[in-house]
Order: sequence, then structure tokens, then C-alpha cells
Amino acid sequence: MARRGSGGNKQTMHSKIRTTLTLRALHALLGLTLCGLAAAVLLAFSVVGHAAQPFDDQSFKQAQAAGKTILIDVAARWCPTCRRQRPIVEQIEKETPNLVVYEVDFDTAKDTLKRFRVQQQSTLIVFKGTKEVGRSTGDTDPARIRALVAQGF
Repeated sequence: MARRGSGGNKQTMHSKIRTTLTLRALHALLGLTLCGLAAAVLLAFSVVGHAAQPFDDQSFKQAQAAGKTILIDVAARWCPTCRRQRPIVEQIEKETPNLVVYEVDFDTAKDTLKRFRVQQQSTLIVFKGTKEVGRSTGDTDPARIRALVAQGF
């Protein structure tokens, strides 16, 4: 009879171990799920924080027809000047809800570059409706970039 009792204790102990391992696995899975959810929320907020959109001809023409102030940001991923301009443009965009910002990829949007007569990355162009009202290339001074955008208002 002593053996049955010890066998029952072993079964109970194995059952407790399985339960503990299952709970730990569920806890780890829950932790990973929460981390994934947190990452998704942070990504969503970072995308919302920067609402510039890739250049689209139809959308651009609609914004022009509506008389909006538009900033065309011509940039390249490899460009250090563009990287310095990026947070300045993002801040101006955040502070200026009436501003429409389009990003143009210098390396891939060759037709758009020809259309706007752009020869260098880090070019910023401001439109008020259909009229170009300002342009700069290579400028990283926040005050001058703000003044450039202000020409559209």
C-alpha cells in the first residue's frame, strides 16, 4: 500500500509540475502578446504623428484645386541632409494642420522629379493652390524652412 500512496503522490506531483509549466508557458505567451500589442500601438502612433503621404498626382491636383498649401519634400533614404530636414518638416506638419505634405523619393520618382524640375535630393517646394511660392535645396535651418512654408499661407 505504501507504493500506491507514493505512486499517487508522484501522479499528483507530475500533475502539479504540468500545471505549473502550463501556467508559465501561458504567462510567457501573454507577455509576448502584450509586447506585440504595445509595439503595434507605438507604430500606429508614430505613423499618425507623421502624416506625410507619398506623392500621388491625383491627390496633389485635388489639393491644388482646393487652394491648399502644399509642401513637396524630395528626399533620399541615404541623404544625411534629408535626415536632418525630416524632423523639422515633421514638426512643422504637426503644428500646421492645414498643410498638405507629400514625400517624393528621389531615387524612384524620376517622372515626378522632372515635372517639378528637381535635380537634387533635400529639395522642398511650397505651393499655394496651383502656384509655386517657394523652393529650397539643402537647407536644414528650422527658421528658414518655417519661413519657406509660411510663404504658402
